[in-house]
Amino acid sequence: MNKREIVQAFMDSFQQGEFEIARSMLTDDFHYSGLVPEALNKETWLEMSANLKTAFPDLGYHFKVIGANGDVVRSTTQLSGTHTGSLDLTNLNMGLVPVTNKNFSTKIAKTKVTVKEGKITLWKVEPTDGADLIAILSQLGVQPSNLN
Repeated sequence: MNKREIVQAFMDSFQQGEFEIARSMLTDDFHYSGLVPEALNKETWLEMSANLKTAFPDLGYHFKVIGANGDVVRSTTQLSGTHTGSLDLTNLNMGLVPVTNKNFSTKIAKTKVTVKEGKITLWKVEPTDGADLIAILSQLGVQPSNLN
């Protein structure tokens, strides 16, 4: 697979909630940054992602690969979902968000995914107002300071 195909396969497995397949496509030193206040390592990011899928069973990432240059694959993402399960953000030191039954939809964010030797090493989301975790919580009517 070329780098675009690797990223698309990863996105497809991730969208389907197949986190073990996604895990196998990441390097041990993988890092994610952008939608959350601080960069996350592989395990923290996968845990947060699984927690999001639990809280939003209909979670849509709306991934789109738009190009590649060397090791970097450019893409976009726009998250949406309905909050029907408890959202556990304790691994981000943000507590638990009780079910609100509200919908959310973020703005489209540009991403850069770095692929080396057939695995994803870095997933960076460019800062975009209205496309981060705080925007999701705001649409749910939750302020991070209100979490326990």
